[in-house]
Amino acid sequence: MSSALLAGRRSRVARPLQYLALAGYIVFLGFPLLFLLTTAFKTPRELQAPDPTFLPQSLDLANFGLAIAKANLVQAAGNSLIVAVSTTIVVTLISLPAAYALARFKTRLRGIATGWILLSQVFPFILIIIPLFLVLKQAGLLNSLLGLILVYTVWSLPFALWMLQGYVAGIPVELEEAGAMDGGSKLLILVRIVLPLLAPGLVATSLFAFISAWNEFFFALVLIQDPALQTLPLTLARFVGAEGQVQLGQLAAGSLLATIPSLLFFALIQRRLTSGLLSGAVKG
Repeated sequence: MSSALLAGRRSRVARPLQYLALAGYIVFLGFPLLFLLTTAFKTPRELQAPDPTFLPQSLDLANFGLAIAKANLVQAAGNSLIVAVSTTIVVTLISLPAAYALARFKTRLRGIATGWILLSQVFPFILIIIPLFLVLKQAGLLNSLLGLILVYTVWSLPFALWMLQGYVAGIPVELEEAGAMDGGSKLLILVRIVLPLLAPGLVATSLFAFISAWNEFFFALVLIQDPALQTLPLTLARFVGAEGQVQLGQLAAGSLLATIPSLLFFALIQRRLTSGLLSGAVKG
């Protein structure tokens, strides 16, 4: 039996298995969201039934109204949006030039900076929360969205910098040298050549920063006491009573509404990713 025929048979066997694995992975990722969706539309009677069904008997919107009215989700969503967008912008603006310098300039400080990036990810939240609380209190930033933005920026920046410098290192230096030979200035080379090729990295970095700030709970729980400044994760925690009783329908409705901004942000930034790849291919 020839090697070409054997390879063809292996390909015919492997291709369905690959599709089967992909379908299973999609179901694994999508099932929690589907369960959240079906639970949000169930009535309290359906949720308390001894043998609950997976699909609701009717589309009941009462849970959404109660979640918005009782927990003030609109104000909490506004706070989370301010914090997440501000964190994303600051992290991207700082990590972009820092990642370029870390990837391109071979100095002794590069090893120190790389070690600091890796070391900063080792410490758990609980070890730094007390010193962080005292520092923010002395600076007058405790119980404020600005203080929360600074905390999220500092916490997300090392990983974002590490991730983005890998994208910068993947861009051939010869492209910049060719641009310099054509008479382009350093700034022009960065804008016309590096940035389009760096678009996927910027998308990944901004998406990481946004989702991290949007979903973060522990820092916000300790640093924010004013109910008017609470973010969505803190507000959703209200649906769990003091005795552990969970208002499951309202919690599912509120959680479903809380996922919408993340999905919209991903859909918007996915377009930028595609256009950035095409632009970078043409520029390169």
